[in-house]
Amino acid sequence: MRRLTHDRIWSAIDALAHRYGLSVSGLAKRSGLDPTAFNKSKRATGDGRPRWPTTESIAKVLEATGATLEDFTTLASSEPGQPNRNLPIPLIGMTQAGAGGFFDDGGYPVGGAWEQVPFPRVEDENAYALEVTGESMEPLYRQGDILIVSPNAPTRNGDRVVVRTTDGEVMAKLLVRRSAKTIELASMNPEHPNFVFPLDRVEWIARIIWASQ
Repeated sequence: MRRLTHDRIWSAIDALAHRYGLSVSGLAKRSGLDPTAFNKSKRATGDGRPRWPTTESIAKVLEATGATLEDFTTLASSEPGQPNRNLPIPLIGMTQAGAGGFFDDGGYPVGGAWEQVPFPRVEDENAYALEVTGESMEPLYRQGDILIVSPNAPTRNGDRVVVRTTDGEVMAKLLVRRSAKTIELASMNPEHPNFVFPLDRVEWIARIIWASQ
């Protein structure tokens, strides 16, 4: 992994802002920070010494965007100023995804019925997009939000994930814990209780790596 230099850290913040269609000021504001916190003029002191973003400000950016620390370090490992190419990835509605023919047994998108959405390059060539339908995932995700899903990304407790059950239901949940026999998921809506079911009811599980929100 490349060394996380001053330029790379700031470049990662710029890339996150670009990914979410925001200016750096808009990203700072969404994160609850002073709108000027990420401005170019704030990246060096008056005498020219590098000024680094605080770990607290980076944590707030990740919380506000839903990006993970892994996402951030991946961006920070890229060359500063590297172009963010918009590439088409498969897109389908969350409700439609429950029907047959859109995924193979491993949870990878298949078939020709997918639409496409442009998105800055992601590391997973099998990444795809789901469009939220209905109100069941409010207040975190709302109707029309786009979720970018990576079937090759490792999943850990605390990750936001998409799960498909053996009876064809596709749902976006928070992974609470997984044992050798069971899986516990939390609803995106805090008013709904967690639920636990046998792991053999899970056809596949994939991590949400980005949400439009």
